[in-house]
Amino acid sequence: MALHIEKIATSKISEVDFSNLKFGQVFTDHMFECDFENGAWQTPKIRPYQALSIDPSAKVFHYGQAVFEGMKAYKDDNDEIWLFRPEQNQERINKSAERLDMPAFPKEYFMEGLNTLLKMDSEWVKKGENNALYIRPFVIATENCVSASSSTNYKFMIICSPVQGYYAGEVKVVFADKYSRAANGGVGFAKAAGNYAASFYPAKLAANDGYQQIVWTDASTHEYLEEAGTMNVFFRINDTLYTAPTSDRILDGVTRKSIIELAKSEDINVEVRKISVKEIVEAAKKGELLEMFGTGTAVVISPISAFSNKGENFDLPKLENSYAALLKKKMTDIQRNLSEDKFGWRVKVQ
Repeated sequence: MALHIEKIATSKISEVDFSNLKFGQVFTDHMFECDFENGAWQTPKIRPYQALSIDPSAKVFHYGQAVFEGMKAYKDDNDEIWLFRPEQNQERINKSAERLDMPAFPKEYFMEGLNTLLKMDSEWVKKGENNALYIRPFVIATENCVSASSSTNYKFMIICSPVQGYYAGEVKVVFADKYSRAANGGVGFAKAAGNYAASFYPAKLAANDGYQQIVWTDASTHEYLEEAGTMNVFFRINDTLYTAPTSDRILDGVTRKSIIELAKSEDINVEVRKISVKEIVEAAKKGELLEMFGTGTAVVISPISAFSNKGENFDLPKLENSYAALLKKKMTDIQRNLSEDKFGWRVKVQ
């Protein structure tokens, strides 16, 4: 693959306080960029991180053709950098793009561009239990035209941000009973930018009441639990883990599917099926709901300490040996090259 590289003159890394990072606000020295013009992807390039110049009529601003991914890179004690199942993100961004009538991005460009970018900005990947480099690939429509139709031009980019933890402290959630995240036949399964925009207002209302996340329910009846705003959700009733099946409403989370496989390998009973609000409320009242936790790239696993349903609040027990703690340790040890990876998930940056 031909790849045009322009290196930064002076790194800005010395200006960054890596012990006091706010998630997603600091970016590395370089970015990967490739334009789709005249029906084909052009020569990709890596250049210094900088602002873009985009025409006000670019279709991304008017019709929302934008999809993205979330990934992480980790540095081990030997200064080697590792990715976690990157092929899953590469496949999913193209699946999302297809739903929004955007062109697929070549796997070769994605993988080689990502590896080269990470090698160039390797000093930004810090060692340590809570440190990682968050990676954001995305595609936007760039045709200068306000007609209501698919764009002819697109821009694919990868930017990177050093991060620590996503949530600090306990996470409390509220079950949705009015607003919906996605509907049948829609774009809920895609990482489309508009999915998140539509969730911000309900999430703000929940935050005003002291909740960090909404657990969305089905749009038709609000009777079945689906996923949270930035996470897939797992429920532990007695000694069985439950999570909702993926559908055209629910994101096929890379962390979610990995946790399912990891739990089964630890002889934890896992059931993937529809989960009703009523079932979870009744289990909580009986003392059988032992855990709830969210999974996602940013959080890995985030334990949920309490939930609310139609004004009724439920606190979850504090367990010494929780599934969430066990699975998070197993997962992060694989991601950070601290344990054997019998699944073949870990990919070394070459």
